[in-house]
Amino acid sequence: MSSYHQAIKASPRNTPWIDLRSDTVTTPGPDMRQVMANAEVGDDVYDDDPTVNLLQDRLAEMLGKEAGLLMASGTMSNLSAMLSHCGRGDEIITAKQYHVFSDEAGGAAIVGGIMFETLETSADGALEPDAIRGAIKPDDIHCPVSRLLCLENTHHGKAIALDRMQAAADAGRAAGMQVHLDGARFFNAVKALNISPADLAGVADTVSICLSKGLGTPAGSVLVGPQEMINKAKRIRKFLGGGMRQVGVLAAAGLYALDHHIERLTDDHNRAAELAAYLSAMDGLAIETATNMIFISSQSSQPIDAHHLAKVLADHGVLITPGDASTRLVMHLEVDDHAMETIKAAFQDWYESQSGN
Repeated sequence: MSSYHQAIKASPRNTPWIDLRSDTVTTPGPDMRQVMANAEVGDDVYDDDPTVNLLQDRLAEMLGKEAGLLMASGTMSNLSAMLSHCGRGDEIITAKQYHVFSDEAGGAAIVGGIMFETLETSADGALEPDAIRGAIKPDDIHCPVSRLLCLENTHHGKAIALDRMQAAADAGRAAGMQVHLDGARFFNAVKALNISPADLAGVADTVSICLSKGLGTPAGSVLVGPQEMINKAKRIRKFLGGGMRQVGVLAAAGLYALDHHIERLTDDHNRAAELAAYLSAMDGLAIETATNMIFISSQSSQPIDAHHLAKVLADHGVLITPGDASTRLVMHLEVDDHAMETIKAAFQDWYESQSGN
């Protein structure tokens, strides 16, 4: 936690924070905690945890894949997938802005000796087929083998259209590449695009699904794909230190989320749109919204004093992470109608505190 957030979180409060830093900050509610407490468990390293097995099988079926594997985190899930697809010296083509390259500590290179070729995304967050084709290496002993295309949906909250995803995947497959999808907020994309989980998962060989973002569980991701690939990933999970024992307590939270927290993602999207419309009425602000995220920046060359904004919002009990060029707000299951009114009042207070307003 940054020194800023340490100071803010240490402030005495009689009510909980309205935390807009991310959708990872949610805590399990009473009903989810109850199913976790009642979960039937076993030793998952021996495949003996029935609740884990049920979660893995259910997600695999939902996404039209053969098998699934519970992982400790999305980073572990993506890394296990990349190591399953690629050998040392192979190459992954992805976007410079995609999480597997920019935010996962270089694990594929450190652990697997895998190279990255990175491209720029288009405005919608997609990779262009021509750019992918141009990045694929020739069959030449001087070059790495372009083995895997890594895609992402959503990307910075943007739900990338299915035909755009399919076009990128087709460009990779035409050159013999396999495709992995980082679906950290997979179900946000599914709801925003009004498609089925199997439709979106169908563009990729393997898909990583995060349970602890919009779905609101305490931890965990599930990697789904062909049985042979999942078998490889299980061995990799072991040497990464991710073999877990009676982890059905987490799997139970995941099953609860699949039953109760997918449909309600639309509420987060609607609240993001509602707040974006409210903020758009404030002169000088540039507002962008994408599924459950809002990005605030200045319309002028003079940037917003994001730390001042964060301080004013904190005085109202609203927690954000100050950004440089823009500041991100994330809606999630703990932001209800009452919280929305508090957030709007906090922003109004900040707006009125600005010179000339």
